[in-house]
Amino acid sequence: MIYVIIAVAVLIMILIITNIRIVSQSNAFVIERLGAYQGTWNVGLHVKMPFLDRIAKKVSLKEKVFDFPPQPVITRDNVTMMIDTVVYFQITDPKLYTYGVEKPINALENLSATTLRNIIGELELDESLTSRDVINTKMRSILDEATDPWGIKVNRVEVKNIEPPQAIRDAMEKQMKAERERREQILIAEGHKQSAILEAEGQKQALILQAEAQKESAIQKAKGEAEAIREVQQAKAEGLKMLRDAGMDDKVLKLRSLEAFEKAADGQATKIIVPSDLQSLAGVVTSVAEIAKK
Repeated sequence: MIYVIIAVAVLIMILIITNIRIVSQSNAFVIERLGAYQGTWNVGLHVKMPFLDRIAKKVSLKEKVFDFPPQPVITRDNVTMMIDTVVYFQITDPKLYTYGVEKPINALENLSATTLRNIIGELELDESLTSRDVINTKMRSILDEATDPWGIKVNRVEVKNIEPPQAIRDAMEKQMKAERERREQILIAEGHKQSAILEAEGQKQALILQAEAQKESAIQKAKGEAEAIREVQQAKAEGLKMLRDAGMDDKVLKLRSLEAFEKAADGQATKIIVPSDLQSLAGVVTSVAEIAKK
């Protein structure tokens, strides 16, 4: 009897131990009892009823990233291209995730593809290539609202790659090459323009400086001539003053006039006017000679 009790006790302990479950961080267990939803186990130690409870699903609450394969889409201007997207989502309700939809990941992938086709169908090729932020925002909003009954929250949607047809890529490359060449020509023209402007400015400054130098030179030359004339006149005035101080009379002046007449006669003049009192100059010469002896 004792052995039976011991055996039963051991069996009960084994059943209890085998039905103990520890739920780790960022995980949740969905529990069913007799096929019906019983509850959700969060982080901690839990014991399920033997033979009655079962773990229907183990759910990770971490954020997940799924890179869906490229999907063919058609733009509004009838251009077919391949676009692949990356979806970042997180399970917020393990019960809805377990019972809301069959194969949630496949459902999310198909929903992402149809949503992408609808959005791209409203855009032209150029808009679809330059409006990634708009596409991402619209897809995230639509997917988040659609997956809410599945216990899924879509955090972000990113368009990973847009691959237009080969003919379109070739045309775009030619267009980009033409645009680069156009910009290069504009830059070269701007360089020539700036060079011509700088050269003209340099010539203008050179002419201005040259004119100022000539002006300054003429001013200095005029000042020099005026100073020379002033010095000559001053010397003449001093000479006359010395003559007056020495007591020179009209005879000396007549002698100076004779000297000036002599210089004029030695020149290239063709006509010479002789003073009327030329005969009296001999006396003047004699008087000057006497003054010089004294």
